[in-house]
Amino acid sequence: MNDNLPELRDIHIPEAISMWPPAYGWYVIIILIILSCILCRFYRIWRLKSRKNYALNLIINLDKSNIIAASAQISEVLRRVCLYRYPEAVVLEGTKWQEFIVSHCSGTADSQALKLLINAPYLNPEKHPYTQKDLDNLIFYAQNWIGENL
Repeated sequence: MNDNLPELRDIHIPEAISMWPPAYGWYVIIILIILSCILCRFYRIWRLKSRKNYALNLIINLDKSNIIAASAQISEVLRRVCLYRYPEAVVLEGTKWQEFIVSHCSGTADSQALKLLINAPYLNPEKHPYTQKDLDNLIFYAQNWIGENL
């Protein structure tokens, strides 16, 4: 018998499997997670912009021939925005409503336009001291207010 033991090599343990680079499946999972985060972010931005655009379109598409009805609709749209953004402000009325609107917008509004916003639901449509310019100022201010608060 041949003694082959001296010619045998020692037992070598294979190298440990490294964590890097990961298998191709992990790349797919990481890419899917990143894409889902990006899509969620775009969806949230789209929802916020769609609310803002909806409110702005309600104000833009008002019937401006009736000053009192248009200003009452503007007040309704602003209250609907407040229902979403500032629920505690929905119950405000009169000067407190006016102060709230002014305090949450950096722009300045014509005092006559803000009085129109407060007094519109209570005025006679045939007899009122407000002009089309007051309504235009109120529309401009409401658009700015919605732009800042939504």
